[in-house]
Amino acid sequence: MVKLDKIYTRGGDGGETSLAGGDRVQKHSPRVEACGAVDEANAIIGVARLSAAAEPDESLSRIQNDLFDLGADLATPDLETEGALRIIDDQVRRLETEIDAINDRLSALTSFVLPGGSESSAQLHLARTIVRRAERRTTALAAEEPVNPAALKYLNRLSDLLFVMARAANDGGNADVLWVPGANR
Repeated sequence: MVKLDKIYTRGGDGGETSLAGGDRVQKHSPRVEACGAVDEANAIIGVARLSAAAEPDESLSRIQNDLFDLGADLATPDLETEGALRIIDDQVRRLETEIDAINDRLSALTSFVLPGGSESSAQLHLARTIVRRAERRTTALAAEEPVNPAALKYLNRLSDLLFVMARAANDGGNADVLWVPGANR
């Protein structure tokens, strides 16, 4: 269990921060950018939980915990670090199972969906876009340094799950706001 006695350390006052193993890096490094984007995704999912129904809320609660795991994974650059907390394929498969279960209950799509509809749907769409940013930051990191492949898969599936959750929050997709190409020309 983590124990935090002191919130500020002054260690980051010069623009550096520590990774899980104690290595110091610039706060604007690709690894810290990826960790920060995952943290931002976790925060907006917390906001989305405020208006979520019981079923999505349970899933979102698990996801928030997974995102802390993912942040710990990204904060441990050496993929060979013994005992490091890593995202695993079972976590990715759980998301896939949830996507399939929700998607089976949705009306068929006839157009692209605009973010909106219900408050819950709009928040889930916002979470989806922020998760996509976290995915972009993590793939940018992976282009420069080793990243756990399951972490990348997790972020990709998570945005898909948030999309189907947003549709489910719009009366099973029946109240989705659909894109009408060229409607305002």
